[in-house]
Amino acid sequence: MTIDFNNISTITDESIAKLNEELSQKSPREILKFALKSFDQIAISFSGAEDVTLIEMAHKLAPPLSVFSLDTGRLHPETYQFIEKVRAHYGLNIDIMTPNSNALEAFVKEKGLYSFFQDGHKECCGIRKVEPLKRKLATLDAWISGQRKDQSPSTRSSVPVIEIDHGNSTDQRKLIKFNPLANWTSKEVWDYMRMSEVPFNALHERGFISIGCEPCTRPVLPNQHEREGRWWWEEATQKECGLHITKQS
Repeated sequence: MTIDFNNISTITDESIAKLNEELSQKSPREILKFALKSFDQIAISFSGAEDVTLIEMAHKLAPPLSVFSLDTGRLHPETYQFIEKVRAHYGLNIDIMTPNSNALEAFVKEKGLYSFFQDGHKECCGIRKVEPLKRKLATLDAWISGQRKDQSPSTRSSVPVIEIDHGNSTDQRKLIKFNPLANWTSKEVWDYMRMSEVPFNALHERGFISIGCEPCTRPVLPNQHEREGRWWWEEATQKECGLHITKQS
């Protein structure tokens, strides 16, 4: 399936679905190669193990590689150290996106620093994560995430390897999102990381699997799903921050 990404009329849900069928049969590296070849204004969203796996795969394909990360202001010290490790290891200029200071100040002044334990994490994530992401995506034609289908059976089981990011698209502009690791398992990610000797967050050695902000992340117990450590006080179907809402409503 061939799509002219410069011609918006060719970028439809139907054409992307057909391309997804083709790309789903390919390896993550082949998907990355296709993505980086198809777009100039494209970047990898980086925060965790899956993302550094993508950076390892991609850094020799399209130098200089464009990478960005969201600094919510509430990350673990180990996560900030991890970001710097990755920056130095790959010689990257990671674009650090931070929350709008006025919006964050007003939110904290009204609700304090831990309101999410009472009324849910969506508003806090909206200010600290979603708005900075949208600001970055407005400068891109496509982006690459480390989402996997098995990360959350309740919310990510149908993640495609390519999709239209409807939440960040307009009638004049279709933003494309790639999820090259959609069909990989956590074991496959970690097998690749160990084989390639890539940097990883030190929190993984202390029982953390899915790592977000410090107040909202905790280690998981043996046999618990990785997302059980995120927003543990909420229902499983609510364990998303809004970064990956790409479908049409």
